[in-house]
Amino acid sequence: MAGRDEALPEPFPAPPPGRAARLADSARRIAPLAWPVFVGQLSVLAFSTVDTVLVARHSAADLAALAVGSAAYVTTFVGFMGVVMALAPIVGQLFGAGRPADAGRQLHQAVWIALAFSAVGCALLLFPTPFLALAQATPEQADKVRGYLAALAVALPASLLFTAYRAFNVAVSRPKAVMALQLGALAFKVPLSTALVFGVPALGLPSMGVLGCGIATAVAMWLQTVAAFVLLRRDPFYAAFRLRGRGLDTPDRPAIGAQLRLGLPSGAAVLVEVSGFTFMAIFIARLGETPVAGHQIAANLVSLLFMLPLAIANGASTLVAQRIGARDLPAARRLGWHGVIIGAGLAVFNGGALYLLREPVIGLYTRDLAVVAAALPLLAFVALFHIADATQTVAAFVLRAWRIATVPLVINATALWGVGLGGGYLLAFDPLGVVPPALHGAPGFWVASTAGLVLTAAALSAFLARTLHRQRRAAA
Repeated sequence: MAGRDEALPEPFPAPPPGRAARLADSARRIAPLAWPVFVGQLSVLAFSTVDTVLVARHSAADLAALAVGSAAYVTTFVGFMGVVMALAPIVGQLFGAGRPADAGRQLHQAVWIALAFSAVGCALLLFPTPFLALAQATPEQADKVRGYLAALAVALPASLLFTAYRAFNVAVSRPKAVMALQLGALAFKVPLSTALVFGVPALGLPSMGVLGCGIATAVAMWLQTVAAFVLLRRDPFYAAFRLRGRGLDTPDRPAIGAQLRLGLPSGAAVLVEVSGFTFMAIFIARLGETPVAGHQIAANLVSLLFMLPLAIANGASTLVAQRIGARDLPAARRLGWHGVIIGAGLAVFNGGALYLLREPVIGLYTRDLAVVAAALPLLAFVALFHIADATQTVAAFVLRAWRIATVPLVINATALWGVGLGGGYLLAFDPLGVVPPALHGAPGFWVASTAGLVLTAAALSAFLARTLHRQRRAAA
């Protein structure tokens, strides 16, 4: 079982005395897994951040098209990504139980799932009429969105295949390998996006605007995925998992079924969460280019903040799954709950810091005073939005490590679609004529979305506490 000692945490010593000491002990265990995920996810977010900054400086029309196109792509991608990511808790438990070959077989089956969903996702991106209708896009804007999404349709299979690689590596405590590839892809994309967005007259390369961002993303994602495949074949760490030497395993119905039973509700929950947010952009696009451009900046900043709790969620859920596999259930319960506390605490600090620095930060994105005026009021909601988002994310990941996904899906759908998206529509467009003018437009969506996230965080945290309490009583 070569490589296992390198990846698995050391056996847990007796917990240090005192609640603060135990929390610090959990933080020390989560941190080595979380920081590479954090850096890697920052590089992923930098894909869209770079695109936003470049396109914002190119034209407001292209920025509006980027907002609608990004919303369509993210809505399509994240649900499928959530299904593929179900590989992580399954592999984590097998790895913790000392069964690396079985863990490797699960990766082969995840590849089949990724390929199947790629076919569906590409069709949705190539025919984006529903998204364009919801956004009430102008003909010029619709042409830009279609070109951008066509390029991202090429990128989607690579993105989902790399998701399987990422889920597997995080589950076996090897996130640095993922981080290195993500940083490499970003280093390649930045100059390519710059060249394609603004053009290089000396080389006869025309300015492509938002289309250039899509092409650069597709090229970078496929190079990243090919590099991951090469590492799986050549890195001796993976020998214990028996991934190579026999080609891709044929589809295994029980294994695929197990992944889908966890992955479909997990993916649906992620889709509900993200679509509730991305559909904000689509509805706000009805208000014109300036409001949606301001929203795009605020959304990008919220996404940037989200990377840290997402990393903590990955690290905590990895350790929880491994401890479950090793039948160390007290440690699994302790790490999961401490992960929620750590994620929420850091979110309080980071959300507050962004609020205090909101004016200079927005200035980094654009010099357009109208866009600045549209974005600035939205950041008043960022701190509370981020705290709630961080709390519910870590709680959902920990529940997933226990292979619990259906209840989080119900909570997400009720709070984020019902309160967040539905309430946002009522506030923003005021069909009943009773909403104060200050909540019309984009601010209304942000108020309702924040309220939905607060409800989600409270409900998921309470359900996690109840689940751990019941598990503790059953073990006793």
